Amino acid sequence: MHKKLISITLVLVAGTAAVWFGMRWIRTNTAAYQPPVIAENKTGDSPTDRQLRKGEELIKRSPDSPDGYNLLASAYMQKARETGDFGFNAQAEAALQRSLNLRSEEYDTLRLQATLLLTFHRFAEGLEVARKAQALRPANADIYGAITDAQVELGAYPEAIESAQKMMDLRPDTAAYSRVSYLRELHGDPEGAIEAMRIAVKISDPNSPESAAWCRVHLGLQLMNVGKRDEAEHEFDAALSGFPDYYLALSAKAKARAAAGDTTNALELYRQAQARVPLPDVVSAYGDLLAQLGRNDEANRQYELTEFIERSGASASSYSRQLALYLADHGLKLDEALAIARRERAARSDIYTCDVLAWCLYKQGLFAEAKTAMTEALRLGTKDARLYYHAGLIAERLGDRPGAQKYLGLALRTDASFNFLQAATARRTLRELAA
Repeated sequence: MHKKLISITLVLVAGTAAVWFGMRWIRTNTAAYQPPVIAENKTGDSPTDRQLRKGEELIKRSPDSPDGYNLLASAYMQKARETGDFGFNAQAEAALQRSLNLRSEEYDTLRLQATLLLTFHRFAEGLEVARKAQALRPANADIYGAITDAQVELGAYPEAIESAQKMMDLRPDTAAYSRVSYLRELHGDPEGAIEAMRIAVKISDPNSPESAAWCRVHLGLQLMNVGKRDEAEHEFDAALSGFPDYYLALSAKAKARAAAGDTTNALELYRQAQARVPLPDVVSAYGDLLAQLGRNDEANRQYELTEFIERSGASASSYSRQLALYLADHGLKLDEALAIARRERAARSDIYTCDVLAWCLYKQGLFAEAKTAMTEALRLGTKDARLYYHAGLIAERLGDRPGAQKYLGLALRTDASFNFLQAATARRTLRELAA
């Protein structure tokens, strides 16, 4: 059996900001699909642009066939990932709706619909649709990617491993290896995760530079997680070389520069990443770095933007967990944060939702409950600095000095720059515990 343990699909990278830019449009626009005017979307001559034109041509030739609409939807979803303009996902949704109206049980349509639902963080729905597609073509590798991703996000890890294994057995390509990498990472095997992601990079499709850049960014983040910052920066630089101005690579490079003490370049890289795509975690990290430097007015502007983005997404019920984490991190509206976290935990049991619940409980002084939730969050043995930090502070409040020292030490050894402000708190708390 292949040694496998996965990565959230190359599609889910776009999920956080997808709602802000696209979801509200989708929910308020139900008119019949209108084929796009390619020139208006400022497309060039990339493989994705050529796919857009091919889809439009197919629609013109065979308007009653789902093939053209499916091709167009796939291209729009890729365009969203490449550009960070997640409004393209609204176009994909419209194209898929037309395809579903033409033939509701068509495999490619269902596969794409499942993928898009996952992009919008509608994991249970995405899994249900993916299962329908699987029933039509159980030997097609692609659908197992969507199934795996949904299972990971819902906390069904044994099932996710089985699905990833099936995908690997059917076709061991970049998509399969990236999922293997993430599952290894979740299960506390960072070296195995790096090994699998290196393979994913090596065999990536030269006609999909965004996918290769995505893999390099995640490989770099994994390298940072084991203290190999120089190697990590090499991967971030390679991602930017192969796919210039890639917002994920810019923010990852910013994190690396900040970890190296190069705050000038870190701030500039965060600014560039935010200008490209204002992902909430990037904007918040930018604010935290400004706050660490004492530039509080600028930091507060970033925090206000972060909350706006988070609430825009939460209003579409797409990433409330991130809103709860942001509020808890910054000591804001803690009753609301806990209510959100409890609701999220009732719907999904993945380790990061359990972690957010534990953190919100901690912030409300419910330390015993927080420990129970934190135990769930740590159940896979994931080596994650944020998880360790939360576990350490919970242990400290419960009077468990050895546990607090253990987890706070692990947080800093795993990634001393995991969060600019919280890393400082971890160091200070360790000094106090040692006194």
